[in-house]
Amino acid sequence: MTKPVALSRAFLTALAVIFKGGGILSAPEDCWAYGYDNSRRHALPQAVVFPTSHDQVVSLVRACNLHNVPLTVRGRGTGTTGGTVPVKGGLVVSMERMDKLVEFSPDNRYVTVEPGMTNQQLQTIVATRGFFWPPDPTSAAYCSIGGNLAFNSAGPRAVKYGTPRENTLGLWAVTGAGQEIRVGVHTSKGVVGYDLTRLLLGSEGTLAIITRATLKLTPLPEATLTIRAIYRTVADATLAVAAIMSQPITPCALEFIDGNAIAMIRDYADCELPEQAGALLMIAVDGLQEGLSAAAEKIATSAKNDGLLDIRQAQSESETQALWRIRKALAPALRKIAPKKINEDVVVPVTEIPALIAGLDQLSKKYALPIINFGHAGNGNIHVNLLLDPDIPEQSSKAQQCLDEIFSLVLALKGTLSGEHGVGLEKRDFVDRELDANSLALMRGIKHQFDPNGILNPEKLLPLV
Repeated sequence: MTKPVALSRAFLTALAVIFKGGGILSAPEDCWAYGYDNSRRHALPQAVVFPTSHDQVVSLVRACNLHNVPLTVRGRGTGTTGGTVPVKGGLVVSMERMDKLVEFSPDNRYVTVEPGMTNQQLQTIVATRGFFWPPDPTSAAYCSIGGNLAFNSAGPRAVKYGTPRENTLGLWAVTGAGQEIRVGVHTSKGVVGYDLTRLLLGSEGTLAIITRATLKLTPLPEATLTIRAIYRTVADATLAVAAIMSQPITPCALEFIDGNAIAMIRDYADCELPEQAGALLMIAVDGLQEGLSAAAEKIATSAKNDGLLDIRQAQSESETQALWRIRKALAPALRKIAPKKINEDVVVPVTEIPALIAGLDQLSKKYALPIINFGHAGNGNIHVNLLLDPDIPEQSSKAQQCLDEIFSLVLALKGTLSGEHGVGLEKRDFVDRELDANSLALMRGIKHQFDPNGILNPEKLLPLV
């Protein structure tokens, strides 16, 4: 981590002009909270600003270029990869005050918002006209739309409705060079020029700062049905996942819990599960009320195989809540057992999930670290949780060695190192295992084109050279 250089008086004067009405923090004790995210990494910024307009963002980016000040943009800090930790100090730009609704066009099925609006605030607004925005990260009640876009964060509904890349029409942004750009469309079709919208989505604030986004909306379903299926083994559950995903009805959620997670939940929640349960699937089906029961039955039929121990469909809201209780018990149980656990979100082809879980079990034994696995089975996105106390040096060292082997295993299974949490700092040094040298060179060229002075979110996403 580079030692930060003191901000010049000229730069601080420029900030004071841009933020005449306030919106600047410079005392270390005030800036402290803006130096970390949910990765537990921390670096102290030398100043924090809270823009309220696109024009302010343009001015401050240009000032940072002029005075060579590193700039790290953040939403609500819910990320787990260190993506918003200001490793070179400098300026943190918090977008939390840019949270306005700009335009809501139900007839055209889009909404335009500023990036500081939370996911839940957006859902509440568009639900008044019968719509929703599909991305639904676990932190939806608090995470910002800007953060969702910067990391292409999705959630369980991605199996049917896609990620932010499939649900964003256009963006207003300011490049690292301080140039204003408007990319994308307001329409459902558009192929003019290169697709810079999808390039910026998932770029983790390394290319540009998003100041406004036009999002594609989907009508709320009339009804949703929930099914829980329990299997003897992970392989049995995976056979069911493949069968479910190969028939015409796509579930709106297809969640997976492995045997290790089930065993842990038994100790922390009142859940009736067969003793021999080795894996569990939570399946949600949504759509029109008419015909939904038949659709759910077809999915339930697809979920049946010789390893099935139990399958139940909720018949009421209370039964739905009861079936989801097991999945919801995971987070508090994990926090209680290992509050400083490592949570990775790797992705493998669905057919490789058994090999992944088997390999993870072997690594758990090898390094004497419990590993709990759950996630979005429909697209092979598995959350791998290493339970450890990082304050114990031996455990921390073993965990890093274990992670190294986990990433090698994932890539050997034709997978990818991250599905929705991003790269940030945590996975940066492993990226060149997945991407070839020529691709990385092109990406560095793109980074230089957008951010020639390298001020935006430095030392993130791409391996250092």
